[in-house]
Amino acid sequence: MFHKEGSRIILISTTLLVAVLLLTDKFVENYWLLKSIQVISLIFLIIILQFFRNPKRSVALDEAHIISPVDGKVVVIEEVYEAEYFKDKRLQVSVFMSPINVHVTRYPMSGKVVFSKYHPGKFLVAWHPKSSTENERTTVVVNNGKFGDVLYRQIAGALAKRIINYAKEDMQVIQGTDAGFIKFGSRVDLYLPLGTEINVVLNQKAIGGKTIIATKM
Repeated sequence: MFHKEGSRIILISTTLLVAVLLLTDKFVENYWLLKSIQVISLIFLIIILQFFRNPKRSVALDEAHIISPVDGKVVVIEEVYEAEYFKDKRLQVSVFMSPINVHVTRYPMSGKVVFSKYHPGKFLVAWHPKSSTENERTTVVVNNGKFGDVLYRQIAGALAKRIINYAKEDMQVIQGTDAGFIKFGSRVDLYLPLGTEINVVLNQKAIGGKTIIATKM
């Protein structure tokens, strides 16, 4: 199954592939050149299709758990000062997505969206320390009775040119459901209350909607 944000690109790519196959078959006489063009075109379409895949995942709802909002690798676990919304110290957990990861963003917990803001910016590589504050990004804060306010930030990477964010203020959201999409390489930061038990380690593989990032008893 593919994400709706990729429908236009998939349609255009498929149309171009068919056109290339028909034109090369008609006008290219060199056998190896013909096959090379066809294979490269097919590989390009496969890359597009795998990038916009949207696997269905059942989520065991639990208000005591923060689940990973995306697929990727845990690259940051540290106490930091969050300057945009909280203006105090929080536990930051960041998950980096390579171009081959699923790029759907899912709500890390159920609750009410109390803040949602888009920031235009640069396109530094997503693991750059300044990407959290200088890159194109969205900041979303969800509140529930267990954790209080939890912030997640979608951050564009060097290849990402568009962030899709479905979260609107006052929305009631459900843990693990579709919160948005980041096109072509990115990262998501979570900012959790101090004292939250972290359940992942650096360089661990995280699965969006499945991996438990943190727990609060």
